[in-house]
Amino acid sequence: MSWLFVLLQQLKQFVLPLIVLLVFGRGDRNELWPLIGVGVLVVLSLWQYFTYRYGVAGDRLVIRSGLFERSLRVIPFARIHNVALQQSALHRVFGVAEVRLESAGGSKPEAQMRVLKLDDALALEALVRHRGATPTTAAGEPEATTLLALSFGEVVRLGLVSNRGLVVVAAAFAAIVQISQRAVLDTFRSIGKWLFGFVGEHHFGVLQYVVSALALVLFAIVVLRGFSILLALLQYHGFRLSEIGRRLTVERGLLARWRTSASWRRIQAWTLREGTLHRLLKRRSLDVDTAVAEEHQQQRALRELAPIATPAACDALIEHLLPRAGWSRLDWRALPASNWWRLVVPAVPVVAAIAVGASWRFGAWGLLVLAWLPWAAFVAHRRAQRMAYAANAEVIAVREGWWTRHWRFAELDKLQALQLTRSPLDRRCGTATLHLDTAGSSALSPPLRVRFLPHDEALALYASLSRTLARRPLRW
Repeated sequence: MSWLFVLLQQLKQFVLPLIVLLVFGRGDRNELWPLIGVGVLVVLSLWQYFTYRYGVAGDRLVIRSGLFERSLRVIPFARIHNVALQQSALHRVFGVAEVRLESAGGSKPEAQMRVLKLDDALALEALVRHRGATPTTAAGEPEATTLLALSFGEVVRLGLVSNRGLVVVAAAFAAIVQISQRAVLDTFRSIGKWLFGFVGEHHFGVLQYVVSALALVLFAIVVLRGFSILLALLQYHGFRLSEIGRRLTVERGLLARWRTSASWRRIQAWTLREGTLHRLLKRRSLDVDTAVAEEHQQQRALRELAPIATPAACDALIEHLLPRAGWSRLDWRALPASNWWRLVVPAVPVVAAIAVGASWRFGAWGLLVLAWLPWAAFVAHRRAQRMAYAANAEVIAVREGWWTRHWRFAELDKLQALQLTRSPLDRRCGTATLHLDTAGSSALSPPLRVRFLPHDEALALYASLSRTLARRPLRW
């Protein structure tokens, strides 16, 4: 049966070209040649599957693959940072799972088993947890402790605060545009013609136009938020964060199930987020960076310790996993708010360019775009008032944001490099920026840096951290 899942996995990569060929093909027999190429690739994939074998040798995993060109790969269990189990709906029907074993660095997993029986997959995860020793020979299997579980209401709140629906709709629209721009233009033209025709027939007043426009916007927001809630239920139903010994395990998913396991010592940096809707619902999100190969499979990595939770629950998680950091007792040091204007500077040329374009198109009305600058200055001033950093013997943390707030922090043992920079504005204002590099940071994560530090204070902090990094070994 396993070959069937491999075949389906390979066909998933070609389903879009097949649909395009079937829908937009013109009946020319030459267009069947790509289908033959797909068939050859499927045969090669099945060939690879039937020559793929793995086994356990002490504290190592041995993988053999290939027939004509054979490959032997030995992976010490100690090198495996993350174990990811995925079950699609079909996997769950047949009681099997896909397993990925990932180490730090690189863009591919160390090993990937397309299909294993669920019991075998869990046994392999246990072997990694005990670094090759079977649970019967280990010094007692510790009980799993649940650190966080999301109820149905919490998952609905997660859908409300997320923009997943908007992202999926935008991606689908972009894909359709790539396939057929004419179809998209014709659709918009038909909707516009119907809408303007409807308005022309009824001769609404100005107030009715405004109310109708607001109703349409509200309807679009409700539909997108409803779609986001649906996606959240599919992806985060049954979310459970548990701790077994030194490893953290996350399980989630309604139809497809993900189970990701990693040692808590592999966490490189932490991000606590709080948006406007988070504050209205009195919730926050807690994400972490782990140094594993997850270039294209972000959903399988251990990145979300708390997709949504109360501030108290997030703080309790941090205190539990970083007991020596003293998170609740950090001495936050405010950064000079007098540099607020530097947060506005990047927006000035953009707003000016838009105002010039708008005034060229709409006349003097286009200059109304400049009204954005006072608001941007107000936001920058509030952001500058909240900017702060904290450092002690275990952790360094940065606090930024106003409408959307975040706290970014890392243990000193996880810092890989320090960089002190001064731009021309920094030299003019007597400030500097301290950059702190850690492994595994995502492009979507806010940078771990302290901006607008007075120069003398920046030099002192840089020297103090440099001495600490030189004295203590890097752990990751």
